[in-house]
Amino acid sequence: MIRFFSVALAVILSFSAPLASAEAGEASRAAAEQLAGMLRDYQSYQADFIQIVVNESGTQVQETHGRLMAKRPGLFYWETSKPLPQFIVSDGDTVEVYDPDLEQVTIHNLDDRVQTTPALLLSGEVANLNDSYEVYERGVGTRVQEFKLVPRAPDSLFVSLRLSFENGVLQEMRMQDSLGQLSILSFDDIVLNESIEQGAFDLDYPEGVDIIRDAG
Repeated sequence: MIRFFSVALAVILSFSAPLASAEAGEASRAAAEQLAGMLRDYQSYQADFIQIVVNESGTQVQETHGRLMAKRPGLFYWETSKPLPQFIVSDGDTVEVYDPDLEQVTIHNLDDRVQTTPALLLSGEVANLNDSYEVYERGVGTRVQEFKLVPRAPDSLFVSLRLSFENGVLQEMRMQDSLGQLSILSFDDIVLNESIEQGAFDLDYPEGVDIIRDAG
């Protein structure tokens, strides 16, 4: 769904207590470098997913099933099958969204805000995470590691993002938007660093669909 691509969802976590400013800045920098190192190891990422959206009162309002593929640099593919089909691809400069039921394709430019959305952490540049986010890290047992990202920009598309890894493999994203809505994206059948042909990121749609270009 385009909503996950451009907005976010996350449970507020009980990470460590606030540190003094200088100490917190150094901790964020170290956590960002650690996370970036883990993500850079993902030259490609493929998985099935279930996305659950929960409103501010804790009620589940949506469940979506689909598949995603990401390949550095900049290539991203997202497909949902239930409840409504939708296809999203990015080449690092633009995003195309195809809604078969609407017979419509919308093409968006990847501006600076969208460049920092969670989905692009799997396909975009991650070298300067600390410039865009305050990053917090904690271990949960011996195999699970969690990172919480809080955007530094006041006009960010999400409020907070949590990434959960098990044995270095990304298993879940949780994001929260400014209205308190939470999205939980859980991955299954994960395949790392397997070769993906370039054509897998081409979006095919039938002739006659409406094509809308977002001037923004």
